[in-house]
Amino acid sequence: MILSVLLIAGVLMQSKTSGLSGAFGGDDAAGAYQTRRGLEKLVFTTTIVVAVLFAIVSFVIFALS
Repeated sequence: MILSVLLIAGVLMQSKTSGLSGAFGGDDAAGAYQTRRGLEKLVFTTTIVVAVLFAIVSFVIFALS
């Protein structure tokens, strides 16, 4: 349960655009690539690690049940 809350928080912290148009790629800088730096990079890599841990724990719980 803790991993799921951390995963949700990590994904929500990464949202750069607001509104529904951003969900479909309608932002102003469409096609522009930006390098993640500093805290943004830390949040990104932490979210990936938490997602992998969440998947592993989910598969282990499924296999044991």
